[in-house]
Amino acid sequence: MSQQDFKPPVPFEECFDGVYGLEIDTSVDGVVHGTVAVRDELLGPQGAVHGGVIAALAEAIASTGTWVAVMGDGLAAMGLSNDTTVVAPISEGAIHAEARVVSRGEDAWLWRVEATDDDGAPVAFSRVTVAVRPMRG
Repeated sequence: MSQQDFKPPVPFEECFDGVYGLEIDTSVDGVVHGTVAVRDELLGPQGAVHGGVIAALAEAIASTGTWVAVMGDGLAAMGLSNDTTVVAPISEGAIHAEARVVSRGEDAWLWRVEATDDDGAPVAFSRVTVAVRPMRG
């Protein structure tokens, strides 16, 4: 299956990723882009996007990039580790994230994810490890 034909079993808009508004593009092997529009429901008490939203965005695009590559082999991809550091607050516009694969192991893939604002200024950096396991059932 090509990345352009990728259809998750549960569409993004019907699962957790839909709650925070993830839009994803898996059109390039080893690189995945995701965007989340900033809205009031995503802000923390200080008025900026909650760091958990940014961490979820990073893990979702890294896991999707791995899954697209391995699913035809009867394998599943699932987040194993997520180290996200928010370097600047964002309270309007959109979060734009790009995940690039760093290492493709047999049982885990490592991704570097960079998140920016609409002007391209850094918002967060993440290192995400995605486990690759045999599908069950």
